[in-house]
Amino acid sequence: MRGMIVAAQPEAAEVGAETLRRGGNAIDAAIACAFSQGVVDPQMCGIGGFGAMQICMPSRGVHTVLEFLARAPLSATADMWADRFVGQTRDGFVFLLSDHANELGHLAAGTPGNVKGYCEALSRFGTMALKDVVAPAIRQARDGFMIRPYMHYYWAIDQRATGQVNTEDKLRLSETGRAIYFRPDGSLKRPGDRLANPDLARTLERIATGGPEIFYTGEIAREIAVDMAAAGGLLTMADLAAYQVREKAPIWGDYRGFRIAGNPPAAGGASLIELMQILGGFDLSVLPHNGSDHIRILAEAMKWMTIDKDAHMGDPDFVDVPLDMLLSPAYAAERAARIRAGEKASVPRSELAKDPPDTTVTCVMDAEGNAVSITHTLGQPSGAITPGLGFMYNGTMSGFDPRPGRAASIAPGKARGSAMAPTIVFKDDKPVIAIGAPGGTFIVPAIAQALSNVIDFGMSMSDAVAAPRIVCLSDTIDVSNRVQRGVTDELQAMGYGVARSYQSFAFGAPHGVRVEGDGWTGGADPQRDGMAIGV
Repeated sequence: MRGMIVAAQPEAAEVGAETLRRGGNAIDAAIACAFSQGVVDPQMCGIGGFGAMQICMPSRGVHTVLEFLARAPLSATADMWADRFVGQTRDGFVFLLSDHANELGHLAAGTPGNVKGYCEALSRFGTMALKDVVAPAIRQARDGFMIRPYMHYYWAIDQRATGQVNTEDKLRLSETGRAIYFRPDGSLKRPGDRLANPDLARTLERIATGGPEIFYTGEIAREIAVDMAAAGGLLTMADLAAYQVREKAPIWGDYRGFRIAGNPPAAGGASLIELMQILGGFDLSVLPHNGSDHIRILAEAMKWMTIDKDAHMGDPDFVDVPLDMLLSPAYAAERAARIRAGEKASVPRSELAKDPPDTTVTCVMDAEGNAVSITHTLGQPSGAITPGLGFMYNGTMSGFDPRPGRAASIAPGKARGSAMAPTIVFKDDKPVIAIGAPGGTFIVPAIAQALSNVIDFGMSMSDAVAAPRIVCLSDTIDVSNRVQRGVTDELQAMGYGVARSYQSFAFGAPHGVRVEGDGWTGGADPQRDGMAIGV
């Protein structure tokens, strides 16, 4: 076998697998898949979005993190929306304004990072030319593809109860959106309908020929800046020209003899490592999986992780993140001792939790021992599309706290804190698992449960990512509908508030590849329509 790829969209996974068949390495496959995902799942990610990836190439001595998060416009200010702040969703993902300016339209967009991130990874660590890697995505945009069930589910979510704008309204915002996402009678397209985007095909062709420069300093940059100015957005040529990919060293944690390599802040690797190391204070393998004792430990560990994330996590260029404390085994042991003593942590929020579904992932491992995990997103789709370009801009500004003086507050050029946690797990200095998840603030709990399912409970990767999950980012434990009712009765008898999701597969969507003997096994969370393909 040449390798294995897992992705949340079958069309994109096939593109990555075909790239491996053509002789590409794991990085070539991951970037080809990433470009395709922006076509076939255009509200989850795209060239108007941002992301982060972790790359390990043992034969070349490479292990690095590329961070290409969206940045607040250089003209943004800490108090620009302070008088319009009305609240925060219970999952902590979105800060709500009275006029929705941070989530709908051109003002919601931060400087996109995906084009520069994809291209830097490919040029430094891939083996194929950009035009060859982008070609499948161009074909998909031009020829079209079938709308899948999860795409339509996301489009149709009613978010008004949380105070957010519905995605369908964002799809209607632009002339391009109305042309490609709706039927001739004005109704939203449905599963099985075809979606083609010729404007996006032409934009991708221009990037394939002109490289990232055309997007950040060339013709496309000028078109973006003109449209932003006309529509009242803050992004300018200066924002695009100043954008740089951050390269960082991975951060490390330990879990039962495995070493976990994560992305440093502003991404979510530190939160994942803290959560795993708290769980490491308990012998979970002797507990019934998803029994009340297991869930209580998971929930309390997640609450402590969330308390620390809310207090400390942000862009380290702007915020002092106490990494030594958060990654300390002694600190995790202290948290575990408080859980063992029966203490209940408190993370008060008021709104009902919703699974933030605005992100996607790709994980690849190949025969050379290379491992890649990439998480990329629009943050939230903004609805804004520049005429003729075909792609939707990110809505990253909704993730900044409009109140000045906080870790997540707005600042010019700042990246919002992100739960993205593309992760590689090592055993005896060799990468053995590449894993990631979409799901906003649910990403870290989802990955932690999948890893624990493999390591503590001996599950296959496919079983581990599909097992029922819980999340606890507030004083309520949210559970999948497949968690047994007798268990939630026991949790309520312990004094916990419990909210049951109507979904069988809820709270993030982990996808992973695992070394098995001389090959690999993979798992795609069934919630997202994806698949794992071995080549």
